[in-house]
Amino acid sequence: MIALDFNLNVLTRDLSLYLENHVKVAFFGSGVGLSLILGFSAAYTCYYLSSVVKKPQLVTGGEKFCHFLKEHCPVVSETYYPTFWCWEGRIQTLIRPFITAKPWVEYRNEFIKTADGGQISLDWFDNDDSVYYPDTASRPTILLLPGLTGTSRESYILHMIQQSDALGYRCVVFNNRGVSGERLLTPRTYCAANTEDLETVIDHIQSTHSAAPLLAAGVSMGGMILANYLCQKGRETSLRAAAVFSAAWDVFESTASLEKPLNRFLFNSYLTSCLQASVNRHRQILEKLFDIDHVMKAKTMREFDERFTSIMFGYATNKEYYKAASPCHKLKSVQIPVLCLNAMDDVFSPGHAFPVEAAKQNPNVALLLTSHGGHIGFLEGIWPRHSTYMDRVFKQFMQTVIEQGSELENL
Repeated sequence: MIALDFNLNVLTRDLSLYLENHVKVAFFGSGVGLSLILGFSAAYTCYYLSSVVKKPQLVTGGEKFCHFLKEHCPVVSETYYPTFWCWEGRIQTLIRPFITAKPWVEYRNEFIKTADGGQISLDWFDNDDSVYYPDTASRPTILLLPGLTGTSRESYILHMIQQSDALGYRCVVFNNRGVSGERLLTPRTYCAANTEDLETVIDHIQSTHSAAPLLAAGVSMGGMILANYLCQKGRETSLRAAAVFSAAWDVFESTASLEKPLNRFLFNSYLTSCLQASVNRHRQILEKLFDIDHVMKAKTMREFDERFTSIMFGYATNKEYYKAASPCHKLKSVQIPVLCLNAMDDVFSPGHAFPVEAAKQNPNVALLLTSHGGHIGFLEGIWPRHSTYMDRVFKQFMQTVIEQGSELENL
């Protein structure tokens, strides 16, 4: 790094001397302004390369899983270069929905019934044109779980389907109750701690495509639901492996982070209003059991959960709900291979709350931790419209498990 600093200083000095002596620039009346710009650019580049660009940390509880990932998923060992003009976590989080492209995906929608009389909306990407897996019976299936208020139309979900399409896989998106335009048939929505709807979905997929390998990937709250499901089921699941992206491992720490003034202004208030809008759309059926006007006055996600979510799912207190929703307390129970990607600067899931010690004690779990990337950000490249680091992790891991999964037996 000393050599890098020296080379950049020499470059800046030589360019400044040349421009001041040979170029007439109408910037502050001389070439000095351009020299300042070059100096700042060199300093910024030096800081970016020395402090921002880093290799991710790979934390696993067993050498076998670690070796498997390093051999078959080179992305876990590559240096991550965040987009140089928006590497900070909050900026990545805010920009990603607007800057990343939304590939066109044509879905086949299906409603399935639940035990309580409700309904779940599934969006299928059948990939009937698959070259690698023309037999629909054996075509690998990837179950995708969006975030808190997300649906099958989120850009990160569309990117995962695009990656799966290239590999010849089939995808199905599990939309939480009431978020994708369908009406609620019962006064029940969803929460991070309850996995009953996910179990219903997995059983349905397995019964429909029993000969096809089934994997899953969850993002943000979808990742929390998936992780909690795996913690509860152990080996009693038809999933071969799973990937979890930007999950909030400890809800208490996530809530505290999101209630800091800047984070509350940028994220908390907006997400609270999104949750309230979803409740208001289903007011007619929900107001039979809840004081909707009281719910609509919530200012933070914590207040929303206190007035609505924890009550709906029968928790005595909101703290009891948050403990049940936090996967970090149960990670030791996971019994299938799971790769979890998080960024250290994710304000939704602060780095000090990552279950590093729990991962070290479970040979089935691998944490892949980047220094930057924000919440579902992981932007890379100068203009990151078409692919992110998260997309590459998803694609390589899913392909590796499908093609080399036998190496993961008996972790």
